[in-house]
Amino acid sequence: MSLRVVFMGTPDFSVPTLMEIVGHGHDVVACYSQPPRPAGRGMDLRKSPVHEAAESFGIPVFTPKSLKGAQEQAEFAELNADVAVVVAYGLLLPGAILDAPRDGCLNLHASILPRWRGAAPINRAIMAGDAETAVQVMRMEEGLDTGPVCMSETVAIGEDMTAGELHDRLSALGGDLMVRALAALSRGALGEQPQAEEGVTYAAKLSKQETRIDWTRPAREVHNHIRGLSPFPGAWCEMTLSGKPERVKILRSSLAGGEGAPGAVLETANGPVIACATGAVRLDQVQRAGKKPMSGTDFLRGATLPADTVLG
Repeated sequence: MSLRVVFMGTPDFSVPTLMEIVGHGHDVVACYSQPPRPAGRGMDLRKSPVHEAAESFGIPVFTPKSLKGAQEQAEFAELNADVAVVVAYGLLLPGAILDAPRDGCLNLHASILPRWRGAAPINRAIMAGDAETAVQVMRMEEGLDTGPVCMSETVAIGEDMTAGELHDRLSALGGDLMVRALAALSRGALGEQPQAEEGVTYAAKLSKQETRIDWTRPAREVHNHIRGLSPFPGAWCEMTLSGKPERVKILRSSLAGGEGAPGAVLETANGPVIACATGAVRLDQVQRAGKKPMSGTDFLRGATLPADTVLG
């Protein structure tokens, strides 16, 4: 049975779910997304990926800065939705919004709740070295990702998988999972399982201060840090190239053999190998400022990095 849906989302991660909902014949009566933001060299206002996708389907788009006002809440209630579907929207929903749809609000979250509640679950799972994660449909409450879980799909996290790769995998799975949840909801058959009280962790928003690589950590932690921040915002280190200090992003790495002082360049034959507190990592893909990503070996063709160099 077709449902009357309000979709609420903002980034690329949310778009496959919107497309699946539309493709399965549900009536998406409105989309809510974050307001257009300045972007690009000219800092022109740019609509979010969900905003653009919704307009391509002819769906009305609302971009309020807040949903706490009486007018915004009344406009939302007037949509007379059966359910609201929320995927990385970016605003907390007050009680009046949560209670407006006949069947409440369903959220798509990218972790095995209650682990990694909050803003950056994909990055935090990889940075912590988790072996698996999930995409889950949960019924929303006023707490931060505290509601009962309705459906779940578990995904293994490969040893070298980046946050970008995991993002794309979970985004695609999430769309399929949500339409299955809506089908169950339309039949009155969507179950719920309360979250465990133990094992709660929070996936804090990424900060610029934590993107610099710390070579005094063990190699596996450095490797997890690099892949957990790839491709955005990107882990980085400072290198002296052509006599000048330069910030270089490291987009891919792998565990390598060797020991040395933290930050020491151990070898350069197949890309730079950098010593950590214990073990070492090979820099498999890097990006210099203003340039495209390149392999570690290609990087060394255009940059001198002697084997006795010690990175800060």
